Amino acid sequence: MMLSDIAVRRPVLAAVAAIVLVVLGAAAFFLLPIRELPDIDPPVVSVSTSYGGASAEVIESRITEPIEQQVAGIQGVERITSSSRDGQSRVTIEFNLDRDIDAAANDVRDRVSRVSGRLPDQADPPQVAKADSDSSPIIIVFFRSTTMNRLELTDYADRYLVERFSTVPGVATVQIFGEQRYAMRIWLDPAAMAARGLTVTDIESALTAQNVELPAGSLESTSRDYTVRVARNFSTPEQFAALPVSGSAANGAYVTRLGDVARIEEAPSEHRRLFRGNGIDQVGLAITRQSQANDLAISSGVADVVAQAQASLPPGSQLEIGSDNSVFTKHAIEEVWITIGIALVLVALVNFVFLGTLRAAFIPSIVAPICLLSTFIVLAAFGFSLNLMTLLALVLAIGLVVDDAIVVTENIQRRIDNGEPPLVAALRGARQVFFAVVATTIVLIAVFAPLMFLPGYTGRLFVELAVAIAAAVAFSAFLALSLSPMLASKILRPARTEGWVARQVNAAMDALRRSYHDTLEMMLGRPMAAAGAGLAVLVVGLGAWSLFSVLPEELVPPEDRGRVSVRVEGPEGSGYDYTRNIMMQVEPMLETYRANGEADSYLVSAPGFGGGSFNTGNGVLVLADWGARDRSADEISQELGRQVSQITGARVNASTPGALQRGGGGGGSNSVQMIVTGSDYESMYLWLQPILAAARDNPGLQRPRLDYEPNSPRLLVDVDPERAAALGVSAQGVGRTLETMYGGRRATTYIRGGQEYDVILQTERENRQAVDDLNQLYVRGGAGELTPLSSVIDTRTSGDTPDRRRLDRLRSITLTVDLNEGYTVADAVAFLEQSAAEQPPGPIIRWGGTARDLQEAGGAVALAFGLALLLVFLVLAAQFESWISPAVIMLTVPLAAAGGLFGLFMAGSSLNIYSQIGLIILIGVAAKNGILIVEFANQLRDQGRSIREAVIESASLRLRPIIMTSIATAFGALPLVLWQGAGAGSRQTIGVVIFAGAIFATLLTLFILPVFYNLLGRFTRSPEHVAHEIEAFEDEERNRAQPAE
Repeated sequence: MMLSDIAVRRPVLAAVAAIVLVVLGAAAFFLLPIRELPDIDPPVVSVSTSYGGASAEVIESRITEPIEQQVAGIQGVERITSSSRDGQSRVTIEFNLDRDIDAAANDVRDRVSRVSGRLPDQADPPQVAKADSDSSPIIIVFFRSTTMNRLELTDYADRYLVERFSTVPGVATVQIFGEQRYAMRIWLDPAAMAARGLTVTDIESALTAQNVELPAGSLESTSRDYTVRVARNFSTPEQFAALPVSGSAANGAYVTRLGDVARIEEAPSEHRRLFRGNGIDQVGLAITRQSQANDLAISSGVADVVAQAQASLPPGSQLEIGSDNSVFTKHAIEEVWITIGIALVLVALVNFVFLGTLRAAFIPSIVAPICLLSTFIVLAAFGFSLNLMTLLALVLAIGLVVDDAIVVTENIQRRIDNGEPPLVAALRGARQVFFAVVATTIVLIAVFAPLMFLPGYTGRLFVELAVAIAAAVAFSAFLALSLSPMLASKILRPARTEGWVARQVNAAMDALRRSYHDTLEMMLGRPMAAAGAGLAVLVVGLGAWSLFSVLPEELVPPEDRGRVSVRVEGPEGSGYDYTRNIMMQVEPMLETYRANGEADSYLVSAPGFGGGSFNTGNGVLVLADWGARDRSADEISQELGRQVSQITGARVNASTPGALQRGGGGGGSNSVQMIVTGSDYESMYLWLQPILAAARDNPGLQRPRLDYEPNSPRLLVDVDPERAAALGVSAQGVGRTLETMYGGRRATTYIRGGQEYDVILQTERENRQAVDDLNQLYVRGGAGELTPLSSVIDTRTSGDTPDRRRLDRLRSITLTVDLNEGYTVADAVAFLEQSAAEQPPGPIIRWGGTARDLQEAGGAVALAFGLALLLVFLVLAAQFESWISPAVIMLTVPLAAAGGLFGLFMAGSSLNIYSQIGLIILIGVAAKNGILIVEFANQLRDQGRSIREAVIESASLRLRPIIMTSIATAFGALPLVLWQGAGAGSRQTIGVVIFAGAIFATLLTLFILPVFYNLLGRFTRSPEHVAHEIEAFEDEERNRAQPAE
């Protein structure tokens, strides 16, 4: 007994099954987490180490390389990148997608702990974080006050806000942009020190000896115990000024105090920090996400903390979210929900128009929402989330899930119109199309099966989409064969008893069917028709291939994420003041967009995000809501780019974030990175020069640049070993003096408000501006006398890079290019590969940025397309017990693909992972129409009809459901094409493919498939042919046995 038979005979059971799916689906919906994309972020762990005053070369050899050697052997490492800058080492380890982030971080901590003892003493302990240390923040919270300066704002944020934001689940780090931390700045005067016979080492020794707090045991009396501590008495500039640094009052000698040789003040430990939001000086709390964390959950948690903290802020202070990258995700998900609603309404309208009655239209229209709800059960069971991919799958599924119900309902309605009672018509009608419904369902699931097994992040990206559509289609078959016949047996009536609309629709469809029937009668059997059909398939196939090669190729379509980023890069060696002047020129340009309403807020920061050097800066323009502005982010970015390019003295560019946010979380631009690795920076730099020149001449590329610039000014100090030995001066003493006076050295700490802050020794800025200032410094010789530093050193200037990068433990230089409009990632990669091929063989070339993602994704989706074709063919062959029937049905696939590609061409879109997924879906959509005709033709042949009669009657009777299902599929995708707003780029691409492909394939399939079936059908037999032969033999055997008895 078939499922449909049970449903018609036991209507309450069928109703209960549907109600259970609705209840479980609704419960699962509330359990699903919401995020932008499936979990495609690679697990990334970073190790950051600070070593103040050290050059990039020392950082590379003493810190970066030892850490790299230790972490290289950890299981599942995909890629190790590192950056050695002046005073800072960063090592970023990217793991395989299936590696657990917590286990990976623990392994890294374990390996780093082994190497900590071999690092320089003055280096800070390495900090391990579950995030890319160079990633941009995803949320920046503005903190400003009318009563507090930036020192006080930083102190308040550090004490009361940073920890609160750090406890939000998914947050990796909270940095304070524009921070100015309290410090006791001791500005040493070299001339005063020399006059009093003091060196830097003497000052440091006095501070460490005097400014201490030590436990001194306890006093134990009979009644109580006292803990004894030696208190530190230095916490104000005046107290530090009175600190003795030499001499003894006992012999009547003058005691030199710190205030005699230095100016002491409580000031920022580092004043070279700029952060302005909406034109106001303030600080920014920059929140960086952990790898694989949920942006929406972080955003919600941060908003809660802001609301809670607002009430307890000091008077005149304000805390507000200035930039939030997850706003795009929220809006995009809202837009998809609206699209789902519109698609459901459109499909219900199609049902009503073609079925003609509200009763008949109600059945497929109620099946669609139940299918969508049921899909949530499967998503929850697999641990998936509600994201743009799964919601996109639900929109696409709307057009597919009603198809089965339409086929069943239309067939039952036709039988009722022919005079059968509704109960009998429901039983027989559902049984008649049972095989067709099951066949189309299995074919559609087979189409999505390869997507579930794609490797890498592309597989992670599309597995949830594939599972969602496959689940929806499976539930639609179940409901079409249970709920639909049950409802049909209860509510359907003959159309002639219905209203005027139903009669008009039936009359129009009958006229269309007769016309189609006559056309097939005329075409079939004529040699010219067969030749014409073959030629049409060939021409359309060649057209599809030519379109495939002509269409531009990229990873994902451009997306308006509601933000424009500005990047400032001054000449190597330029300082903070220089960069600040540039940033203050950029700020008024950003303000114009806020003033005209196109932007909600903006911010400027220097140094740049991710711990950039003092010649870098960042700006972010947060655009107004998508509906509140007429121009896209890309148009605003191009206009702003033209404005900032007028700024001389620095490279300033504006860009929009990449459409596919993967990895760092902040999202970079759509840059293409060609990474050259080798053992020697100089040779790689020279090898890249012709490629860099070619890139500059290419009009499709903008801002080609290298991350290796050997022109940062350096002053090298050489200690003459002969002279130093003669005077008893050590190289360590020279280095320590220079480090303290010019680099600033943390000598000790002091207490302020219950917290410890640094005491920093350094000389005044006017004493460290030229090479001649070295002549003012003295070091102590072996006999205790002061020796001028200039007597033991030689100096020379040179150029070097302040940033030495490595990839997988090899030195690397990266050539980065941005793309102009109309130039795709694939074009850029092809151009750079061609340019590299013209060079002599040398370094190894690797790819980064969107180029790396494209290379990983492109081949995988093409493989999935081929597998889907093969799998559908095999499934059809198994169902029809024939190799010919599936071949006839598969002829519709190039027609659908050509339609989809033509739609992309007309829409000016590109071949990207979304449009390729649309083409894969079209395989199932196109095959579905063919299955309906071929399956029913086989049934009619079993009843004794000729091939020609069977295919003409099958195609004529199935014309109405084929047109209905195709228009339902196309109309289900129509809102994706037309609806604007956040996330429209990816939605429109896949919508265009489905809409154009479904319409085009249907129009051609209705004429080409019957011709080929008529031509090749004689070589096929019914799937039940062998079973009939066996039954005939058994009947004959029984008949022979009966007379014998």
